[in-house]
Amino acid sequence: MTEGRYPTAPTETVASFVVVTGVSGAGKSEAIHALEDVGYLCVDNLPTALLPSFADRVVTESTDREKKHRSAVVVDVRDGDFIHQFPKILRNLRRRKRLGVVVVFLEASDDALVRRFSETRRPHPLAADRSVLEGIVEERKRLAEIKKSCDRVINTTDLTVHELRREFMELSQGRPTAGLVVTFVSFGYKYGIPLEVDLLLDVRFLPNPYFVAKLRTQTGRSKEVQSYVEKAEASKEFMKKTTDLLRFLIPHYSSEGKSYLTIGIGCTGGRHRSVVVAERLRRRLIGSAGIRFRVRHRDIKNQ
Repeated sequence: MTEGRYPTAPTETVASFVVVTGVSGAGKSEAIHALEDVGYLCVDNLPTALLPSFADRVVTESTDREKKHRSAVVVDVRDGDFIHQFPKILRNLRRRKRLGVVVVFLEASDDALVRRFSETRRPHPLAADRSVLEGIVEERKRLAEIKKSCDRVINTTDLTVHELRREFMELSQGRPTAGLVVTFVSFGYKYGIPLEVDLLLDVRFLPNPYFVAKLRTQTGRSKEVQSYVEKAEASKEFMKKTTDLLRFLIPHYSSEGKSYLTIGIGCTGGRHRSVVVAERLRRRLIGSAGIRFRVRHRDIKNQ
């Protein structure tokens, strides 16, 4: 999943030397674990100055066809010299044709990063004497130019640990990752609109199962609730017109190089109508070439 129009390394061959970098809290440790699981020799937090020596070892080992040596490293701002040394070292590494270097940059939204640091209680490397958010903003500024030089940029905001690991397993097998990932997020307006939404659909005009006693405690995943919502003429017409609209829009977003499209679908509480619509839209659109569709129900467990 390449975000934006950054130079992309060939995906027909397996990357023998993977450099993982990016903002703190974006999932670099999970990425390196995924590569470790498929046979890469991995080093986390390698001092930037040692990258050339480590690459020399990879080239030497790769001459032995029986070993088929593959390596991966994580380098980032934890090394104080990283910002100044990495650009020059990367240019030199790319001149080594036998190395097969691929540089992956991981990032995530500010909201997601703040939440992750709060959950893990780990300090941000650039926020020793200030807030986590201030450290995140400073790190983004320092990494802006390095990000532009990377082969792939993966936004982990909406990725589960398993999805992130799959991205790196595909990379290790020399397969191109998917282009646009479309996520339908059901939510309740009473809990606020999701920050990451690109397109917003308000389905509070549809019949509300909450006011039917036998359906109130169920969710939009139950057949009874789905039948109740979908039998209304307004629901049928809405689904048809919305499906047509998204079939028109999504290929255009993809052709513009967008990696992620998040479509918010909101009802009052986020348990019934929005869940039904999100699931149905995914089923109607799935199968589009080069597009992956996901569903996330943010408020389905709220009462």
